Amino acid sequence: MEALKQIANIAGYSGLYRILKPSRNGVIVESLDDKKAKTMMGPTARVSVLNDISIYVDTEEQSVPLGDVLLAVNEKYGETLTVDPKGSAEELADFMASVVPDYDRDRVRQADIKKLIVWYGILRQHAPEAFEKTADDVTQTEETVSAESEPSAETPAESKDETPA
Repeated sequence: MEALKQIANIAGYSGLYRILKPSRNGVIVESLDDKKAKTMMGPTARVSVLNDISIYVDTEEQSVPLGDVLLAVNEKYGETLTVDPKGSAEELADFMASVVPDYDRDRVRQADIKKLIVWYGILRQHAPEAFEKTADDVTQTEETVSAESEPSAETPAESKDETPA
């Protein structure tokens, strides 16, 4: 999801921001809301680009990119998200399990799920381009599927590097 490379969360500030221009003294951002307020964030601001965020899972990959999770939420719920970020812990856990069934219940906190829900709402309303698949996304998906379906040329029995014990 190419659009997530330009959208960030800033520690201590609510909402999401579009990165407009990095500079020597920090970064210029624009709020993703109706006000579109532009602000200069200094070099000490903790700016987290959404493309670099991931969700912990219990599988061997250990994490799933936030972009993939947002696409899964979009495919399952579309514009009508049925869960409230202020809902009970059980409702939030059920929502997360419906989107990422193997998410790590010990490391993904309730606050993380709330942020995911709020961010999804902001992105749906103010940055719908984040949910559009680009040609690169489609090509990457096709390459992954074809690489997984091709059998390996060398099986463990044919390996010549093995030494008898």
